[in-house]
Amino acid sequence: MGSTWADSSQEEVTVLITGFAPFKTEFPVNPSWEIASRLPDYLPPLRAKTAARPESDPVLHPVRLLVHPEPVRVNYQTVRTLIPKLWHLDGDSDGDDATKPKPRKIDLAIHIGMAGPRLFYSIERRGHRDGYNMRDVDGEFLGDEERRLEQGKDWVWDGMPSELLTELDMEDVLDRWQRHSPPGSDLRISEDAGRYLCDFIYFSSLAHLYRVGQPRKVVFFHVPSENSEKNFTLGAELVIQLVRSMVESELARKVKAPKGDGDL
Repeated sequence: MGSTWADSSQEEVTVLITGFAPFKTEFPVNPSWEIASRLPDYLPPLRAKTAARPESDPVLHPVRLLVHPEPVRVNYQTVRTLIPKLWHLDGDSDGDDATKPKPRKIDLAIHIGMAGPRLFYSIERRGHRDGYNMRDVDGEFLGDEERRLEQGKDWVWDGMPSELLTELDMEDVLDRWQRHSPPGSDLRISEDAGRYLCDFIYFSSLAHLYRVGQPRKVVFFHVPSENSEKNFTLGAELVIQLVRSMVESELARKVKAPKGDGDL
């Protein structure tokens, strides 16, 4: 999970990326997965035309783009079960059994989802605990209002704030993202992820990290619904530059932080 990857001794940074499966008849292809599935295994170097680096931009470690190998089903319970596993990909880190695989470390994460027929791209600042009143792809409601009453303190989100915010510096990330991305890209920060599966997977990640006491270095990326190769190619390029911007921002923050403030 969280780590001190801003320490120069670390060999590479790992960024987890997910995309969703289709969920509406009018959108038989979900661009979030088409974009995620086109990403390279590692962050490529800056292109020549954008390679001029301001002095404030740190030199990056190798950055691995770890794409979840299949699209996430647009189902509340699937997401709820999946999220803890994503942050502990190779099993439990507890114990001293050398024969067990070490858990793969996730430094940052991007969940990608479709936002509908619009032309701009947005990164979400906050996720919401409540208000999920739409059925998922399997026709099921989340049902957390009833579950919360029945389970009391055993409810999975008992004690969670109604909203959780990413701990990334969103304004700094946006500024870097706009500089690195193709000219004319309409990139924004959003304050409302929509209270459907996009919002739900985002809050689920934020809540998991909150629960286990790890920094919430995760963001949700909303993309337009257009089903075209041009859109998928642009979307993949924007994810690449978003990853670059997030890593740069965190490394720059680390440089400015007091000595000993190592965790992301």
